[in-house]
Amino acid sequence: MGRILLVEDDPRYRRLVRSTLQMEGYKVNEVARGRMLTERLQDYEPDVIVLDLRLPDQDGITLCQDIRRFSIAPILVLTAVADESSLVAAVDAGADAYIVKPFSLAELNAHVRAMIRRNRWQNGAMHELSCGDVQLDTQVRHLVVRGQGYRLTSIEWRLMREFVMHCGQVLPREYLLSRVWGSKHSEDHEYLRVYIRRLRTYLEPDPQHPVYLVSHVGVGYALHGRPQALRQR
Repeated sequence: MGRILLVEDDPRYRRLVRSTLQMEGYKVNEVARGRMLTERLQDYEPDVIVLDLRLPDQDGITLCQDIRRFSIAPILVLTAVADESSLVAAVDAGADAYIVKPFSLAELNAHVRAMIRRNRWQNGAMHELSCGDVQLDTQVRHLVVRGQGYRLTSIEWRLMREFVMHCGQVLPREYLLSRVWGSKHSEDHEYLRVYIRRLRTYLEPDPQHPVYLVSHVGVGYALHGRPQALRQR
């Protein structure tokens, strides 16, 4: 199903992540120190890199930057502290997603599946993306929500593609702005709010009380494939 490179110094988490991914059919290679990673990348071409953000010998942000010099594989960051500045810095350095320790095994598997799915799509192997009740046809830029179809503008399309490709994951505002509008707009939060409101008219039974495209206060937004408990806008 895929090759995973695990970079984790804590033996407990290393065993947990390794056994969980192996049970899903993945081949797992692992290192315990950041200094070992570059050499391992030369011999091993992973489909996903699972990276502990706090390693004893190297800063995780710097390590993300180093990885990007050798590999385009998606990076899933493991972090014990979910402060916004560190998470945004990790994304800016090349990370694709993050999960916070302690995490559920289902969450870990979902992130890895999503990353491998995105790789297949980016390599031209997939023309349809889905996130539960939400589907995207990548050839005609068509959105389908619970059987109802919508044609999207260019900006709406790029934004929805990020959400569906990262199904269930919280995407920081700065990440979305940079990916959709460009790095010069990373602080233009009002741009994003306008389009979030517009997408909710397609996605939500009641756009004033979103249960699919939900806000995470102080961080960003996440698209869920099934309705979530009501949250604040």
